[in-house]
Amino acid sequence: MEMILQTMQLAPEYFKLIGLADVLDMAVIAFGIYQLFRFVRRSRSGQVVKAILFIMAAMALSNLFHLRVVRTVLNNAVELGVIALVVIFQPEVRRFLEQMGSGKIKELFVAESYSNDLETAVKETVEAYTSLSKDKVGALMVFERRTLLDDVLKTGTTLDCQVSDQLLKNLFWNKAPLHDGAVIVRNGRIVGAGCMLPLSGNVNLSRELGMRHRAGIGISENSDAVVAIVSEETGSISVAINGMLKRHLSPETLERLLRNELMPDAGEENKSSAAARLSSVFKGIKGENANGKEDS
Repeated sequence: MEMILQTMQLAPEYFKLIGLADVLDMAVIAFGIYQLFRFVRRSRSGQVVKAILFIMAAMALSNLFHLRVVRTVLNNAVELGVIALVVIFQPEVRRFLEQMGSGKIKELFVAESYSNDLETAVKETVEAYTSLSKDKVGALMVFERRTLLDDVLKTGTTLDCQVSDQLLKNLFWNKAPLHDGAVIVRNGRIVGAGCMLPLSGNVNLSRELGMRHRAGIGISENSDAVVAIVSEETGSISVAINGMLKRHLSPETLERLLRNELMPDAGEENKSSAAARLSSVFKGIKGENANGKEDS
């Protein structure tokens, strides 16, 4: 208690020693730490960060208890780990350098305003899916959110265009070169087509579900993406979020769900998770989950 009181008494003296350069120095460091956490949140690097924290804790304990062999091994692992991190985060590092070279460095630090693109993307997607559902044309769209899907984009064809009804119907036409893969939508724009998605590892999935649905569930398990699927055999519309699949959706329900997930109100965004909002939307749906075989 005495130490706290003494610190409070000396605080004004400490503040007098802080200059403008010190404030700027701390602001730059704080901003860098903030961007680091933001990067970790947007990428699938959470497990890597946990491993790094575990190694740092192990090094601290080895120093505390004088475990010389363990400390030597960990020090060597850290030296090699720096190179390993560059390899692991190569897509992110390359993207950072490309944006620096193209003068788009502000895109890394400023929240992008893409509400108009998202509004158009949702509207055009619903129109396209309504038509594709009637014609029983298979479709698989992945709406990227915080988790970047750069590794998935590498498996397909890179694009940069607005989402439109006619374009989606052309991409998913069963004789089109890219119809077998997934379309990736980032910030309301199509950035890739014909992309291969990881299949779900859930052994409890219904055997009625084919490869298209399993791929949609798989990418939703590995990221926070919203995945919209059209069955080629039955024409039914499904949506996968956080490993959860809801089948036989009407176009109206699809539009409401996409809007709730991709364009949430500022107040609602912090109050409920994606799974909770998904459940609330599904409570009002009746007469669904009818038996029917789904295609790949």
